[in-house]
Amino acid sequence: MNTAELILTGARVVTPGGVAQPGWVRVSAGKIAAVGDGAVPQGPAIELSGRWLVPGFVDIHCHGGGGGSFTSLEPEQTETAVAHHRAHGTTTMLASLVSAPVPELVKQIATLAELTADGLLAGVHLEGPFLSHARCGAHAPEALRAPEADDVRQLLDAGRGAVRMVTLAPELPGSRDAVRQLVDGGAIAAVGHTDAVADQVLEAVDAGATVATHLFNGMRPLHHREPGPVGALLDDERVSVELICDLVHLHPTVARLAATHAGTDRTILVTDAISATGAGDGTYELGALPVTVVDGEPRLADGSLAGSTLTMDAAFRNLVRSCGLSVPAAVAATSTNPARRLGLADVGEIRPGAEANMVVLGDDLDLQGVMHGGRWLTQPS
Repeated sequence: MNTAELILTGARVVTPGGVAQPGWVRVSAGKIAAVGDGAVPQGPAIELSGRWLVPGFVDIHCHGGGGGSFTSLEPEQTETAVAHHRAHGTTTMLASLVSAPVPELVKQIATLAELTADGLLAGVHLEGPFLSHARCGAHAPEALRAPEADDVRQLLDAGRGAVRMVTLAPELPGSRDAVRQLVDGGAIAAVGHTDAVADQVLEAVDAGATVATHLFNGMRPLHHREPGPVGALLDDERVSVELICDLVHLHPTVARLAATHAGTDRTILVTDAISATGAGDGTYELGALPVTVVDGEPRLADGSLAGSTLTMDAAFRNLVRSCGLSVPAAVAATSTNPARRLGLADVGEIRPGAEANMVVLGDDLDLQGVMHGGRWLTQPS
């Protein structure tokens, strides 16, 4: 259903200025035309009866879903993955790739760059190959390497502006130069899959790194005499911290502590979802590695977690219901903060002029409606 002109009324609308309750939003030609409370403008309306109305989710770290993988050179697989996550409220997303030989990554990036130009994706995130062997997680060890200027240039050039973020380990030779090269090339430099000590991490941040890739996971743990990546990244106001809030990668207490310390401006929820998301238990591949999913948990043969089967609506719900954060804090973490970090001015908030990307949630934060570009993907009843 295309909503050329529509007013959503009677909702708890989470806006940049607070919660309008009861609030209304007027949608016109795919954009948010007006937001308010009190008297409702005249026009065709849908009554939301006190349900939450929040911005569409923005996921900056996702590998696939619905059986589709972003590593595939088949655009149909990316379309499948995007459709699955859109149905769960993610209206803007990066496609994340795992470590692979540079020539292979170049081909994958080129495919995804076309889909970015078409508007299906907001860009590409390279999780590797410049990662630590000691903390490689679900990355093929033989694909890992230290960053060299020519490799970084090839990867950025393949994207023609579509490579928006690259995760690297700051202890690797050449990492500081790579951070500067990435930032100069218009990409976010992120720190992850690292065995670095705190001082090495801070050198990367001083060079321009601004994101912690799935904090705690794939990195040297916090120690009271050597804070390592966790302490350095969490405590630095220049860094946004990703959290995988599936309650498997992080205990609710840990997620709450991290989100509380980072605050509402620096916390970003991500799914780190793989192709198995929404496709059921079974055997899958993440890059070159086989992954077995049992009870929704993807793991390698050695038992290590290999991404997740999380969707952003569940992450939102977990942050509020299991970790004790407020709904506005969850909106910041799932929409506003990732959009701002990507430099996207027209998504991540419910305000006039923004894209009409919105999610309707019930009292228990269950997903009841998704609007993308003014068009209902799922219309609330």
